[in-house]
Amino acid sequence: MKIRIDKDACVGNARCANVSEELFPLDDDGYISVVEVDVPEGMEQLARRGARACPERVIHIIDDED
Repeated sequence: MKIRIDKDACVGNARCANVSEELFPLDDDGYISVVEVDVPEGMEQLARRGARACPERVIHIIDDED
């Protein structure tokens, strides 16, 4: 599983980082600092929760089957 983020559309709500700072690291200005993350085994649920937490819907889950 991967997380793909439209970094340019991030408005800095930081709700994703509240779910998991490891999966959704923020820069010094409070915006997401990555565009793609390989989700470690066992953290899939956190990845999905973080994506759902984003009010701008800029976080996309890419399942390995896709």
